[in-house]
Amino acid sequence: MRQIIRKNYVFLHFQNETIMSTAQHITVIINPISGTGSKERIPALVEKCIDPGHNATTVVFTQSPGHATELAREALSRGDDGVVAVGGDGTVNEVARVLRGTGVPLAVVPCGSGNGLARHLHIPINVEKALAVINDGNIETVDCGTVNGLPFFCTCGVGFDAQVSYKFANEDTRGLVTYIRATLGEYFRYKAQDYAISIDNQQLRERAFVIAFCNAAQYGNNAFMAPRASMKDGMIDMTVIHSFNLGEAALLSARLFTSSIDHDRHVTIYRGRDIYIEREKDDVMHLDGEPMMMPRLLHIECQPAALRVFVPKGGKSI
Repeated sequence: MRQIIRKNYVFLHFQNETIMSTAQHITVIINPISGTGSKERIPALVEKCIDPGHNATTVVFTQSPGHATELAREALSRGDDGVVAVGGDGTVNEVARVLRGTGVPLAVVPCGSGNGLARHLHIPINVEKALAVINDGNIETVDCGTVNGLPFFCTCGVGFDAQVSYKFANEDTRGLVTYIRATLGEYFRYKAQDYAISIDNQQLRERAFVIAFCNAAQYGNNAFMAPRASMKDGMIDMTVIHSFNLGEAALLSARLFTSSIDHDRHVTIYRGRDIYIEREKDDVMHLDGEPMMMPRLLHIECQPAALRVFVPKGGKSI
């Protein structure tokens, strides 16, 4: 039986029992408000693109923030063989936090504003091509990070970028243009902060505009905050961006989008497994682009080989 929940309706479709007895079962969790496009066609694309001889599917739409986590837990309790997250990095986080450490693999169909994790994993942005990755059955095991025990899979951060994430989350529209507008608006208001940092017992003091903790290489939209980051090395890349003037912002931005931010004189990148940071006060930070209030004291650590994920064949480095 395949169940599709679409807004307030439930449609039940019975499939061939022979297929059901031999196929693995996966749940496809769709965030209908992620990104900018409609998700109404995705159930039909799931039926078209996922081979029913290998994977029987249940398709569900989320109805509120956090609902993807609840649906992923239900999938685990049913004994599903995999879970698909259709949405942005926030939706992926809600699903992946349930799957980490279980051995049940995650598939990502990127439909968000930035899709940083999917891009790092070389998953196609096209929905049909992303769904086809599941048919290949190629699964890798990757690291994740935690902040005070809360998981992140792509990046998290404090400072200016966290304020931008907070601003962006409260906008009426999504997409790259909205994000750029939020970024420019915050730039003229935000001031650098002082941080005391311990990274693998090395003590640092930094006055920083941004500190980003990167399990993967980019924020999304091919903005590479930690160009050399790997999801398989057991390390977190910590990118510290110091204050810069408006005239220097263009070069810094260009380097962000050309995988060369580590060559900028305003940027220092450290790498470590266990990071403690003390900032001036309790404040907002983002986890995979989703802003939240967090304490002044933060503990960031890498959890090696915590998550299994479908990735394209081809051996590209992740």
